[in-house]
Amino acid sequence: MQARQTPAFETPDHRRIYEYVEQHGAVAPREVAEAVGMDPEKFNHELTILKRDGYLEERDDALRVDLEAGTAEEYTNDEAEFVIRPARQEDLSGIVGVIRRITREKTYLVAESVVEQIDFEGVLIRHNDVETRMFFVATVGGDVVGWAHLEAPELEKLSHAAKLTVGVLEEYRRHGIGGHLLHRSLEWASTHGYRRVYNSIPATNQEAARFLENHDFETEAIRKEHYMIDDEFTAELMMARSL
Repeated sequence: MQARQTPAFETPDHRRIYEYVEQHGAVAPREVAEAVGMDPEKFNHELTILKRDGYLEERDDALRVDLEAGTAEEYTNDEAEFVIRPARQEDLSGIVGVIRRITREKTYLVAESVVEQIDFEGVLIRHNDVETRMFFVATVGGDVVGWAHLEAPELEKLSHAAKLTVGVLEEYRRHGIGGHLLHRSLEWASTHGYRRVYNSIPATNQEAARFLENHDFETEAIRKEHYMIDDEFTAELMMARSL
């Protein structure tokens, strides 16, 4: 299965297995078999087909949605050593913690809605009839210090464009981590059929605006007095980049 294809299944059993895994993020095969009420022999047969067709992958004794996101990449410079890799379900708490720390600055309001959504759902990666959602993380010493997130509806007229959020903890900025996260997410978006990526930020967040401009994003629109931050109206910069 190509990741951007809306999931389509040969049998209702395939759909039941896939949907259970997709809704839970990472699940032991035995738990899935019990949840869908399938005997082990039949379950293993159906699972083999789903893995063969690229719907699911099995890693670390757990089943996960397969979105062909590549492998971990290590980077070293004079000031930092870090890893950029596809996020795993186990990164959920780390990503939530990082986004919450950054959004306390009140300069990245879109990310606030993202963290509320994933914290409520308890799932990072989504690919179903309604939406596709992908995360990449930056880690230092195994700890999440930054993220990049892409999300798009599975609607024909909108599925060419993905919403982006990206952020790095203050103490790890200016080491190139944000740029590598952005590059990895844009590369994935382009490979999987997206043509445009967009991000919206308060006009007061000039650091983020400069970062995006330095990576070929353009301000396409400004919505005046769109946000209310600390009892003051703030405009929204709607920025986008074609792939």
